[in-house]
Amino acid sequence: MEDTLLRALVWTNYKLFLVFCLLFPLGLSVWSLFAKIPSIQRLLLIFWRVASLLAIAIYLFIPVWQLGYLAWFIGHILIVISLWFWVDINDEIQDLPKSPLRLLLTSWRWATSIYGILGAIAFTPFLRCTFSEDAAVEKVCRAWLEAPWHYKSWFHPNATTGFLGFLGMSGLIIYGIYLLYFLVFRLIKQGRIAIEQ
Repeated sequence: MEDTLLRALVWTNYKLFLVFCLLFPLGLSVWSLFAKIPSIQRLLLIFWRVASLLAIAIYLFIPVWQLGYLAWFIGHILIVISLWFWVDINDEIQDLPKSPLRLLLTSWRWATSIYGILGAIAFTPFLRCTFSEDAAVEKVCRAWLEAPWHYKSWFHPNATTGFLGFLGMSGLIIYGIYLLYFLVFRLIKQGRIAIEQ
């Protein structure tokens, strides 16, 4: 694949990430707070928790820590699962009266699911970068690092890459502990019910 085409596709992926995993859910979160619809608020809270793995991946990309590639891939899959996994939330949203918020939420869920599935499939060839010691110089791996480096220059111009990587790794450890707790304790006890009993 030509370098310019690869870079264009990767930047398109990041732009879609901003639209589907930041801007739309942020707008929906604000709207659901004003509308006071608990089921939508719970779904979006779960989404934010799960989608934080993609933010963690970006911080791991900045110092070129290869775990970022794996986190980016897994994050896409977990987002799709989190949007449809909860039986009680799905039922409550389905029972809501028709409204622009419900329509926009449903459209966003489907669009984000398609983005997550296609994003994970498209990223599969780049998983090898997780095990590459030359990720910073290999063109196919480096293409995924450009946007995080721009992000650093805009939002953390004075921070060292090591410190930002430390933040990313700390976030990944906390995320992993919470995910393990969820899988071992909450999932067994509550199944596909989102409300804690």
